[in-house]
Amino acid sequence: MIELLLVALALGLVNFAAAVGIGVAGVDSRTRWQVRVVFGLFETGMPIAGLAIGRSLSGTLGSASRWIGAGLLIATGIHALWQTRQSSEERHDGPESRQPLGKLLVTGLALSIDNLAVGFSLGAYRVGLAAAAAIIGGVSVALTLAGLELGGRIGPVTGRRGELLGGLVLIGAGIAVATGAL
Repeated sequence: MIELLLVALALGLVNFAAAVGIGVAGVDSRTRWQVRVVFGLFETGMPIAGLAIGRSLSGTLGSASRWIGAGLLIATGIHALWQTRQSSEERHDGPESRQPLGKLLVTGLALSIDNLAVGFSLGAYRVGLAAAAAIIGGVSVALTLAGLELGGRIGPVTGRRGELLGGLVLIGAGIAVATGAL
């Protein structure tokens, strides 16, 4: 059980970093709810999907999952920077802005690809799938909310640069995933 908690914590730290990036740009209560649901569903569902798909793909996807997740996070961060650049004069809804649901879905997918590989390996351990998914999902949601809160506190200090900082944090999280730091 200790190993499962450590795995959940390691997986959740990536969500924490991404949530800080999202929170810096400012989130309203609807976006906060969407982030919680999207990240929670992906983080809980991917280990289940990994176990369902089976070990036949674990070697192939297992080694590539870090690169896929890192690439998607970096692409999401670059997209955020591009949007910030494109709309810096046109759009700024104040500190409480909304994240597009499509962007949240891509971010949730990017953050949970490593959970798919974890699901492949769950079959080798005597850990109940429901318990593993609940622990991984619960830790992930808790760290996501903590990241949103921290990002929300940093955002007002950064002002209009919050969205830029958020994109850079997503890119940094992607680089950290690629290098194995997260």
